[in-house]
Amino acid sequence: MTPPLVLSIQSHVALGHVGNDAAVFPLQRLGFEVLPVHTVQFSNHTGYGQFRGQVFDAEHIREVLAGLRDRGVLSRVTAVLSGYLGDAAIGAVILEAVDEIRRDNPAVRYLCDPVMGDVGRGVFVSGAIPDFLRNLAIPCANIITPNQFEFELLTGSKPGSVAEAVHIARQLRGRGPDVVVVTSLATADIPADQLATLAVNGEGAWLVNTPRLDLHPLPNGMGDVFSATLLARLLGGLPLPRALELATATLYALVHATAAGSRDLPLVAAQEQIIEPAQHYPARAVNPLQGEH
Repeated sequence: MTPPLVLSIQSHVALGHVGNDAAVFPLQRLGFEVLPVHTVQFSNHTGYGQFRGQVFDAEHIREVLAGLRDRGVLSRVTAVLSGYLGDAAIGAVILEAVDEIRRDNPAVRYLCDPVMGDVGRGVFVSGAIPDFLRNLAIPCANIITPNQFEFELLTGSKPGSVAEAVHIARQLRGRGPDVVVVTSLATADIPADQLATLAVNGEGAWLVNTPRLDLHPLPNGMGDVFSATLLARLLGGLPLPRALELATATLYALVHATAAGSRDLPLVAAQEQIIEPAQHYPARAVNPLQGEH
């Protein structure tokens, strides 16, 4: 039996685990064939400071996808995954590919990780990216996985509680995506020694709390690993709460196993945590009425 096929359009680094180098291996370990299309090729990720390499333009991505089309591969894609975009023009090529694949397979799922910035760093993408994600990519996506900073940037709202975050996520669902997952959620009603991940779909809302880890700096690529693992679990047929539990547990275990001072998650050394994370944190249903206040 041919494994399901995922098209992952992200960055590539020779050293480190970000973009496709964070997403492809977890997807493969969870039983998926992956078509990695690289938007950049760098010596290492930017967390190391200096780097060398090249950013590919939109036409390069379009050419690679055309080659896959020539092989009859695009029509067999089960899901599309995208993350950091160096250029809004590359984003447009990704949406073209999603639309093309949907014509052959309307059930294809597109997970868009709307990478724009984070608390402390602020926005670290070009000025055209937020508008592209907000106006074009989010309406096209089935699943989105912003962190809280990006969630606020997409919605123009700053939730003061989990209930408010649920309400805002439901409004965001009305713009296109079926599943909204907010990572690194830290509202006033979440204990200061914890971080939460919130998932909302048409059936309900669920929250997973994990301990904060005292690790500085935090490794790069955490969102890339989380999105890939969540996608794999959902494609494997798990309901959203269980997929959320496993993806969150995997990321927590990998961060916990990261050596002090390392910029990278130990994907290979701790790969058993991708398959069966050592510690689980339950997904707690959030009262639907709370999100309507």
